[in-house]
Amino acid sequence: MTIEELKERKLILFETISGSRAYGTNLPTSDTDIKGVFVLSQDDFYGLHYVEQVSNETNDIVYYELKRFVELLLRNNPNVMEMLNSPEDCVLYKHPLFEQIDPSLFLSKLCKQTFAGYAMTQVQKARGLNKKILNPVEEERKDVTDFCYVTYEGITLPVKKWLEAKGFLQEHCGLVNLNHLRNMYALYYDSTQELGFKGIIRKDISNEVSLSSVPKEMKPEAYLYFNKEGYSSYCRDYREYWEWVEKRNDERYQNTLQHGKNYDAKNMMHTIRLLEMAEDIAVHKKIIVRRPNREYLLQIRRGEYSYEELVALAEEKIQSIEMLFMTSDLPEQPDMSQVNELLILLRKQLYQL
Repeated sequence: MTIEELKERKLILFETISGSRAYGTNLPTSDTDIKGVFVLSQDDFYGLHYVEQVSNETNDIVYYELKRFVELLLRNNPNVMEMLNSPEDCVLYKHPLFEQIDPSLFLSKLCKQTFAGYAMTQVQKARGLNKKILNPVEEERKDVTDFCYVTYEGITLPVKKWLEAKGFLQEHCGLVNLNHLRNMYALYYDSTQELGFKGIIRKDISNEVSLSSVPKEMKPEAYLYFNKEGYSSYCRDYREYWEWVEKRNDERYQNTLQHGKNYDAKNMMHTIRLLEMAEDIAVHKKIIVRRPNREYLLQIRRGEYSYEELVALAEEKIQSIEMLFMTSDLPEQPDMSQVNELLILLRKQLYQL
């Protein structure tokens, strides 16, 4: 099913502008996000073709089927809770029966986790970005030998430097395990290549050192240590960093570099917004989507505060929210039986049963 079909068949119950234009934090370049609710036809609902969500390719426009919408409301999902409390000037269409869905039915202490908990995951994302910006990983990938060291004549050297100083090639080296010494090896060298040594590593992409068969009478040139944990950690960081580079939003990344604070300012703006909304829910028992402090939030987005200031503020708000919800008389969760009766009634009215 497509958005065009929803409109042609007049299945839409509710449609609203969401995102920054609803929050009041939009800029001239901001996209217009649309969210809505639709009801399947009676045959589709009773049959095998239940569709819970319809969206466009970019997910800027998303419609939820009535049952799915109510399920998300019961979980206090921030996106759908915001939809239900959209500012009047954002609402594009509302079916008369949709008025029966009272926002107060769904407000509960679950909002502490869904709003404030989600906000803290955004802080963690910002921390991750901060780390990536400050500690970029070079594109040329290191190999096992970059994490190998030799002890030779009382000193420890990176194996590459030792090989260079000796005029040796790693392909002519042979390693043998040392008993009771983890990741330690005796290193032998065969300049003739007649002994068939396998080298320190067989290929650049190898994740382990290679072991060779060595004549018993042969003496080692040095002893080698492979920092296997360090190499594993590097491989993980390398993979995560270059996956992030491939998938990152370059426009937002360039904005992050321009304001010079080394964090995703838009991400942190939404973090503070979500925490403020959690406070509103605990204190005022309502969701205020249109934020009254637009300029302050935009200052955060412009990078006018340091990363440390914003993280400290977020953590302070989290502690405050914990106390506010602890003393709030909001229910622990929405009344499922009451919501279920409402959903049945709505469905019957829509199908005129």
